[in-house]
Formats: sequence, structure tokens, C-alpha cells
Amino acid sequence: MQIITTPLAQLDVTIAYGVWKLRQDVFVVEQDCPYDDLDGRDLEPTTVQVVGLGEAAPDSVSDGGTRVLGTARVLDDGGVWRIGRVALVKGARGKGHSDEIMRAALKYIDDAGDDRDVVLDAQSPLTRWYGKHGFEPDGDEFLEDGIPHTPMRLVRG
Repeated sequence: MQIITTPLAQLDVTIAYGVWKLRQDVFVVEQDCPYDDLDGRDLEPTTVQVVGLGEAAPDSVSDGGTRVLGTARVLDDGGVWRIGRVALVKGARGKGHSDEIMRAALKYIDDAGDDRDVVLDAQSPLTRWYGKHGFEPDGDEFLEDGIPHTPMRLVRG
């Protein structure tokens, strides 16, 4: 899988469409949670999209050459970095691609050259997986769109 890490304004339109389609398919359709995915944060100049491209999966968006298999979003939240919108198409799951996406997001943060912590709100069944990347629970479980989430933090400084 090839990974690109870039602001939204520098994404090819087909890739940007693939990212939004993937997020809609996973979070809105598959998880049956209508929510405001297009929340304006993608347009912030400090927001970075991490996009995994590769061989077509049955449910990936493709223009014949570009196939979006996975994504994550890195936000600069001032005092901390925030990772969110981590998703893979069904056909790409179970192959380690989500680890590649997370490593790329964390590399981007490392390359930024500061030591701010990284936070995220993990769907609670995934806390163990995020723990493999150094995240630890950082608060009480809460419901978001009917799904249990756990705030997590990667201490860096």
C-alpha cells in the first residue's frame, strides 16, 4: 500500500472523493451512525489527510488507477495533536494496513518537530489496537452516536 500524507488542498479530487466515500461507507452506512462527517475540520490549513492507496478492493473507489483503501485525519488542536477518522474499506481489513496508516500519521506528527501529546477518541473495542501504537486510556468511556468510545492519549513530552 502506498501512503500519502498531505493537506486536503493538495489531494487529487478523485482521491479526496475516495476518502469522503470511505468515511461515509464506514461511519455512516456500516456503523449506522448518521453524523456530520464534513465538519469543516478537513479545510483547516493545519489538517493533514493520511491516505492509503493500493490494489482495488471490491468496495474501494477507483478511477482505474487510484484506489483509496484507508484513511486517517491529523488535526492540530493547539495544545495536542488529534488523530481521527481512521478507516479502511472492508476488503483491505485484516492485512495490517490500518497499522501502516497509524504509523504514517504518527510519523507526520513526529516530523512536525514538537513534543505535544497525541489524543484520539477510540471506539472502545479498538482500545487494545490503539494501545499497540502507544496510546493509553485517558478518561471515562462515553457514547458518541450510540457507540462506546474511550478517550486515549499518547504521551510524547
